[in-house]
Amino acid sequence: MERLIGLPLFYLSDPVVIGLSVVGWVAWSLVIGYLGHRLPLSLLERDTCLTQPRIWGEERNGYEHHLRIRCWKDRLPEAGDFFPGGFRKSAIGGKDSASMARFLAETRRAEYVHMAIWPFWMATMLWTPGWGILINLAVGTALNLPCIWVQRYNRMRIQHVLQQREQRQSHP
Repeated sequence: MERLIGLPLFYLSDPVVIGLSVVGWVAWSLVIGYLGHRLPLSLLERDTCLTQPRIWGEERNGYEHHLRIRCWKDRLPEAGDFFPGGFRKSAIGGKDSASMARFLAETRRAEYVHMAIWPFWMATMLWTPGWGILINLAVGTALNLPCIWVQRYNRMRIQHVLQQREQRQSHP
């Protein structure tokens, strides 16, 4: 498995491969994080085909029972306010509908960012032999998939609360 599709394009020592991969992940994450930070809120107000619940019946209960997400989600790092003017999702301003709508938008932003960071493992094929590609795939998945799950779970929770409020207001 040393040569996967004629890759890597050039051969480097293992320490250089590891160093390039680490620096690449950090740099790519910063670039994508910044671009995600710059997305206007108007693009984040509604779910898209990427962020909407999956057709197989994705539900909050699945995240709670199968992934036990409530046990570990608060241990993940929060980088929503890494760039000036960012939104720290753990410090939601209030429980009013406007704050919750902003929170929903920010979960979409975070999900897009993590979806865009993950494919960097493919770029590592340019300098990484087969074993390193698999490691980069595992690292990219381990560092981004849990974050995507948390964003999706939180969005479903907030949407549920907002739907309950709408029902209460329409049927007093």
